[in-house]
Amino acid sequence: MEKSFSQGQTCRQLDQTSGNLIHWKTTEDPDVVPQQPRFIPNRTPGVQPPLHCGNPSAGEIFSHFFDADVLKMLCTNTNKNAARNLQRGRRFEWEELTPVDIQKYLGLLLYMAILRLPKISDFWRTKTIFQTPFPASIMSRNQFYAISANIHMSDPDEDVENDKKKGSESYDCLHRIRPLLEMMRIRTMSLYHPSQNISVDERMVATKARLGIKQYMRDKPTKWGLKFFVLADVNGYTIDFKLYTGKSNVASGNGLSFDVVTSLINKDYLGSGYIIYCDNFYTGPLLFHHLGQQGFGACGTYRQGRAGVPSTQENALTEKSPRGSIRWIRDGDLLFVKWMDTREVSILSNIHTVYTGDTVLRWQKGEDGERRRVPVPRPAAVADYNRYMGGVDTSDQMLGTHSVHRKTRRWHITVFQHFLDIAVTNSYIIHKELCATQQQKHQSRQEFQEALCAHLLGVSLNPECPPAPSTNHFPVPTSSMEGQSKESMATQGRRKCTLCKRKTPWQCEQCGSLFPGG
Repeated sequence: MEKSFSQGQTCRQLDQTSGNLIHWKTTEDPDVVPQQPRFIPNRTPGVQPPLHCGNPSAGEIFSHFFDADVLKMLCTNTNKNAARNLQRGRRFEWEELTPVDIQKYLGLLLYMAILRLPKISDFWRTKTIFQTPFPASIMSRNQFYAISANIHMSDPDEDVENDKKKGSESYDCLHRIRPLLEMMRIRTMSLYHPSQNISVDERMVATKARLGIKQYMRDKPTKWGLKFFVLADVNGYTIDFKLYTGKSNVASGNGLSFDVVTSLINKDYLGSGYIIYCDNFYTGPLLFHHLGQQGFGACGTYRQGRAGVPSTQENALTEKSPRGSIRWIRDGDLLFVKWMDTREVSILSNIHTVYTGDTVLRWQKGEDGERRRVPVPRPAAVADYNRYMGGVDTSDQMLGTHSVHRKTRRWHITVFQHFLDIAVTNSYIIHKELCATQQQKHQSRQEFQEALCAHLLGVSLNPECPPAPSTNHFPVPTSSMEGQSKESMATQGRRKCTLCKRKTPWQCEQCGSLFPGG
């Protein structure tokens, strides 16, 4: 039995001389269109306790992501892994790590992300004009290399047991990152609650590791790497994430896109009243029906031919349809809208009406051949989609700023670096939100990361520099015996120079330093 839809089109009337919109008409009947629910989050968005009061420092905010439990876990597993590697016969110097050592290691990673050099060894170069003496004052190069080679997030003994299960259903391909992954997810969700409009999209983390879960995405700037499905706020805060590992054994049967969104949209955490924006990979009538029943709004571009999408061509747009033409079909609470801009745009929503009077300026050629910017009608769903869909893209851009990512063939180290970037970026967004609440000027990303780096390294960001040497340095005799000749003064008053070990009769009048070679 063919399903029935309510469908219609919009008509516009433009002033032929000025091109301005003077009348808009739609065939959508308010009595036929179901009244849309008012979506209001039932939880207060923003920074959550204990960071919601005052203006905490960069180090204090970050310490809630990489807290004592995370540092202890990294210390324990890294020490175990180092002992295991030493037992295997690998040669390196090792001292038991403490949480302070891990903090300094993280601080050096952030330091290297700001002061970018081609190779890590360049930070310990000496006897060259390009040397940077500061890293050597924190830890030696060999110690840094040893920590980098042995850093571990899971228990090495449990890794061995898990590797024995390869090929079985009980094998966990994410076992080496599982402890830190779960800790980071809990902390990102507990420290900040998103605003009403959130988005779901993919994120690629580059890696050249030989790995079964590595993915290829042709349309992404990073084409090969680990694929994360990310739930992000409109300001770029990473709320939740999921690392794609391939076909799941617990799939619902409704497709990967359905399972991804439903796993990220956790009603126990979010509550209800949120509006989820997604692209055409996820958008589908089945998913949007499900989200509506859970108390969530949804909006996204859709693909023609997906199950549940109307296939009728009656009253459809064509290539000759004028810019600004709108066609719509309503199926219960779902609204399928097609809008002609430069090309056809298809939007599915369960919260919008067809048109609310919004227009957008576009260049068009008039009858006289001149190009003018004229107002073009735009559906409300398209305007909101453009405004709120970029949360994950904003997050990716911020993660790429002063990133600690370095090339490595060990994929779990790549994930560790990515989690560190997430913690720093989310900390900075919390800093910005707190400053906006208190009407204070926030720091730039570089200033924030520099302050955080100094905190982790346990040093002052702006140490007091020694006073500049004065230019009033004049030599005077080391002896001031009056009534004697210059020859006797020079002989009896000679002192040994600490630099050249030669005796000199001259010293500085102001600071008392010896002038060697006198």
